[in-house]
Amino acid sequence: QLQLVESGGGLVQPGGSLRLSCAASGFTLDDYAIGWFRQAPGKERERVSCISSSGGSTNYADSVKGRFTISRDNAKNTVYLQMNSLKPEDTAVYYCAAGPFRLCVLRSSNYDYWGQGTQVTVSS
Repeated sequence: QLQLVESGGGLVQPGGSLRLSCAASGFTLDDYAIGWFRQAPGKERERVSCISSSGGSTNYADSVKGRFTISRDNAKNTVYLQMNSLKPEDTAVYYCAAGPFRLCVLRSSNYDYWGQGTQVTVSS
């Protein structure tokens, strides 16, 4: 069974950091591009970041550029999202998604497999 599981969310103060993980089971991530998306209450799902299957190409939404870093460890079948300088507006459920293509694509409709999400709350 193909599955993605996110972890690492939680409550953090503004300016703090979190590292999200996206672990795959039932398949290997080597041939999959990975995207991170988020959805805040009452808002539409928003793109955050993506990474190509090789890890050689990444892309970020303007709202997180310079603060978030996406990376992958294919040996561990895991993708990470390092989030620094967090702001209250980063509060959302964060989802990772895998797509059977190599390039980094920041369009949620391209992705076939989704995790259940992990809550990130930035508040003092």
